[in-house]
Amino acid sequence: MSTTPLHRAIAKSWKSQPTIEGAGVRLKRAFGFREVPQLDPFLLLDTFRSDNPADYRAGFPWHPHRGIETITYVLAGEIEHGDSLGNRGVIAAGDVQWMTAGSGIIHQEMPRGDGRNQMSGFQLWANLPAKEKMMEPRYREVRGAGIPSVARPDGTVIRVVAGEVDGVRGPVAEVVIDPQLLDVSLPAGASFTHPVPAKHTVFAYLFEGEARFEPPPRPRTEEGTVVLFGPGEAVTAETESSPARFLLVSGRPLNEPVAWNGPIVMNTDDELRKAFDELRAGSFVKAR
Repeated sequence: MSTTPLHRAIAKSWKSQPTIEGAGVRLKRAFGFREVPQLDPFLLLDTFRSDNPADYRAGFPWHPHRGIETITYVLAGEIEHGDSLGNRGVIAAGDVQWMTAGSGIIHQEMPRGDGRNQMSGFQLWANLPAKEKMMEPRYREVRGAGIPSVARPDGTVIRVVAGEVDGVRGPVAEVVIDPQLLDVSLPAGASFTHPVPAKHTVFAYLFEGEARFEPPPRPRTEEGTVVLFGPGEAVTAETESSPARFLLVSGRPLNEPVAWNGPIVMNTDDELRKAFDELRAGSFVKAR
């Protein structure tokens, strides 16, 4: 006996806001500290898009992280990165870097545009559970060619970074929050439905065009909007006269206390103080 999945309604939506981070990078913040814990296990989503090098060239010089994972997805341009463990590299358009900071890492990320000075992409922070906060740091660097796409008959194209669509699995797996991360492109007049785990937090970030994430009379969602979904087992999006593109993200909530100061996220204030004491003492990085 089959049952129809309960489609998630929009619980809340809001527009991303301009901010400045790093050494002077101009971003739009979709969500951050003020939204904790309603997007648990996700902490922050920043989006950057500019063809003016003055907006991004100052970059994110050496800074620490502990207790989280940072997911960087580049749409245009390149980001050069390095860290305290000796890792070096460049991620470019279409690439994803999934960094688990774990017990502590010091790194830098320096954006540089493409031949037309374009720089575009996202950084998402995901929390780690208390038992994994001090795990050994690791990287998963996935080149664009290694991220599969699913093309549907109506022209919808879904890049599958993590999770599964139509039997196609993304390359990022075995992450503690069991995430789905999809980049969905809808042509005009298309509809997209996707199952999601009933107990997971699910949100969309619409970064191009307009779409409806509920049927009329719900108004269309505009570019630069975060959509946080309520309970259910599936999400739906549809377009009318113009195309749209959005990230669809889900993950298992941790339901743990959050103690957050800058680039370090722990469970208690004592753990935060210890992290910053170690940073000052030069004993922050545990892995060598």
